[in-house]
Amino acid sequence: MAKVLLVDDEVTMVQMVTEMLRGEGHEVFPYTNGNAALEALEPVAPEIVITDLYLDRARAFGLEILQKARGISPPAVVIVITAFGSIETAVEAMKKGAYDYLEKPFKLEELKHCVERALSYSEAVSENVYLRKQLKKKYHFNQIVGASVKMQEVFKLVERVADTESTVLLLGESGTGKELVAKALHFNSRRQFAAFIPINCSALPENLLESELFGHRKGSFTGAISDKKGLFQEADGGTIFLDEISTMPPVLQSRLIRVLQDREVRRVGDNTPVYVNVRVVAATNEPLEKRVKEGVFREDLYYRLNVIPIQLPSLRDRRDDVPLLVSHFLKNKINPRSGQPFKISRRAMDMLTAHDWPGNVRELENMIERACALCEGDVIHFADLTPELQRHATAYSGDTEIDTRYSTAPPALVVHDDPFEALSSAPAAGAPAAAETGAAAHPHQPMGPLKDWVRQQEAAYINRVLAQTGGDKEKAAQLLDVSLATLYRKLSEEEGA
Repeated sequence: MAKVLLVDDEVTMVQMVTEMLRGEGHEVFPYTNGNAALEALEPVAPEIVITDLYLDRARAFGLEILQKARGISPPAVVIVITAFGSIETAVEAMKKGAYDYLEKPFKLEELKHCVERALSYSEAVSENVYLRKQLKKKYHFNQIVGASVKMQEVFKLVERVADTESTVLLLGESGTGKELVAKALHFNSRRQFAAFIPINCSALPENLLESELFGHRKGSFTGAISDKKGLFQEADGGTIFLDEISTMPPVLQSRLIRVLQDREVRRVGDNTPVYVNVRVVAATNEPLEKRVKEGVFREDLYYRLNVIPIQLPSLRDRRDDVPLLVSHFLKNKINPRSGQPFKISRRAMDMLTAHDWPGNVRELENMIERACALCEGDVIHFADLTPELQRHATAYSGDTEIDTRYSTAPPALVVHDDPFEALSSAPAAGAPAAAETGAAAHPHQPMGPLKDWVRQQEAAYINRVLAQTGGDKEKAAQLLDVSLATLYRKLSEEEGA
């Protein structure tokens, strides 16, 4: 149950209420003196405070208790008790944060139900505070993956401007994590307990986007069957994230300028402005200067948005972060067939690091998701990656810089022996000669498709393992970490090739 601090200068009432609350299982701290109650607030740290407003006839002492009770951490839920004829003071108490008030004389059953409601409210508030703390933790700067110099520069800038009121413009290619940075800005600012409202400006036609952003009055257009708040009003006190701002129609650009300048919005079909206290974070994947020169984006809006520009680097400009990102995406993925966490082969990680990633972090995340779904064992191999990436990998030279490149990867993540992939240009001991595998023996000979080379290397390795097991296919499948059915399938493909 709850800790309840009770304050009233009527001794009889304090005794009756204390007995009732303790009968309900609450821990009660009764006081008949306002100053003593004030001093006890912090050490007791009650969940609920019940206080008479007029402990001292000269002043509303209960308001001081209310103010201090709301200021402790976590804040207490306050129920005020007022005498008949003091409703105005009770209303003032509600404005200052009181949960409810009871007018004397009241029935104990009324107070009992009021305390139950207050306790439910307190639990809901505590849960909300916990969830907000979890969100802040999730979107803290150190939760955004990146150890490269360019990302560290981004983190420093975001941390410096998070708690300011300045408008921020996030620049970067699609998939670089602009919305993630926008959330980090919000949840690390004093606005963290208000709403974070994201909207993609390219996802809606002009008329719907206007209604979504600014709201509308009933009957202002066909289909407007009721009044509707816009997202700027929904985000009051918090942050609105305008993604793909470069696609916003010119008419709405002029309306956005007024919001940024006057902090006022007008709903569609309404002439009365509404004040909003909103921080604007905008994002674009194309240079706004170019859009201004093309005459499709207002120059004055560009300067209002470009107060604090933050450039997010593409993934190809921070390749050192690829192993960290792969580790992050594999962190909670378990192979449902074996119950073991996924790992990745050295060759596959090498290919991921060498790739240019035109879709940036989002593309890498999707690649890992696909590989985990298609992987037959616990180790993601080069063959589990997309055909497009395998084709691009033909330009990779297989140099010896891989260990340096993996300096940020967790040691347990990368498996250094890949049974289906050649990791070196030199053949292993006992390996078939180049002529036997069909591989090119001379660097100037014509090169074939990558999938043929991979198949040849795979077949050669399977034959080596079979020779080592004396032709025992079951043992060979165990060594290769594949099912027996998969081994038979690969052998039949080899025979039919």
